[in-house]
Amino acid sequence: MPSTSDPPAARRSHRLGYLLAAGAATLWALNGSLARFLLDDHMPPARLAELRSVCTFLVLAAGLGFARPRLLAVRRRDIGRLTILGVVGLAGVNAFYFAAIARLQIGVALTIQYLGPLLLLLWLKLAHRRALAPGLWGAAALSALGCLLVVRAYQPGALDGIGIAEAFAAAITFAVYLFASEQAGQRYAPATTLAWGFGLASVFWAITQPPWSFPLHTLSSPRELAFAAYVAIGGTLIPFACMIAAVRHLPAPRAAVVATLEPVLGAVLAWPIHGQALSAIQIAGGLVVIGAIVWIQSQRPALEVELAPAYGTRRRGRTAERATPGAVE
Repeated sequence: MPSTSDPPAARRSHRLGYLLAAGAATLWALNGSLARFLLDDHMPPARLAELRSVCTFLVLAAGLGFARPRLLAVRRRDIGRLTILGVVGLAGVNAFYFAAIARLQIGVALTIQYLGPLLLLLWLKLAHRRALAPGLWGAAALSALGCLLVVRAYQPGALDGIGIAEAFAAAITFAVYLFASEQAGQRYAPATTLAWGFGLASVFWAITQPPWSFPLHTLSSPRELAFAAYVAIGGTLIPFACMIAAVRHLPAPRAAVVATLEPVLGAVLAWPIHGQALSAIQIAGGLVVIGAIVWIQSQRPALEVELAPAYGTRRRGRTAERATPGAVE
C-alpha cells in the first residue's frame, strides 16, 4: 500500500517548513563551491549530475529496502508523474546547474536559477488561475533582486551566452521540481518521493550515459572522492530530503523564496573557499534577501490557493478525481 502521509492543515508547521528550506539552501550553497572543484578537474557536468542521482538512489534504495520496504510502493498510475519529477525536475536541474556553473560564476548561475519561484507563481496564476496574494509576488521579486546584487549579475562582462541559457533551463527545471515534488508529497512520504525521483533520474542517465563509460580518472585522488561524497550525500540526499519535507509544511513558492538564501550563502562561502571577498553592495543584497524571507514569513499561507493541485485534480477548478489510498495498482 503506498504511503499517503501528507500532513493535514492542522498538523502543518510553518516554522519547521521554513527551517527545512533554509537548511536545504545552506547545504546546496556549499555543494556549489565543492562541485566547482570537480568541474575544474575535468568532470563533465552531465556526469556529475549522473553521479549525484545514482549515488543518492543507491543509498535510499538500500536503506528503505532494509528498514521500510513498504515505502518503495507507489501506484502504477503515478509513475508517469514521478518520471516528470525524476527526469525533468531532478536530472534536469542537476545537469543544467552544473553546466551553468562550469561557464559562469556560481553566484550568477544561482541567481538565474532562482527565478524558478517566479516561474512557479506564473504557472499557478496562468495555468491554474490562482488568485495569489500580492505580498507573495513582492517577496519573490525582492529576493531575486537581492540575489542579483549579491552576485553582481548586473555586470554583463563576465557572462557567457550558453551559460546563461543553461542557467535559465535550470530555473525552469527547478520550478518543475518544486511543483512535482509538492504534488508527490501530498500522496507519498518524502523518502518514497526521493527514492522514485532519483531512481527514475538514474534510469535516464543509465540510458543516455552508460555507467561503464564513466570517467573514473576524474575521481582518482582522496580529495576528489571526498568532494564527490559530499556532492552525493551532503549536497544532494540531505538537502533534497529537507526541501521535499519543507513543501509538506509550506506551499512550494514560499519554500522556494526561503531557498533563495542559497546564492547569498554561496557568495559568503566563496569568500574563504575561493578567496572572493564581498563588497558593500553584495552585503546589501544579502540583507535584501533576508528581508524578503522575513516578509514572506510574516504572511499566513493561503493553502487552498498556493498549494500545487493534488494528483488527479484538473485545471481551472474542475472536479477533483483523487483515488482513495489503496493497494498498488
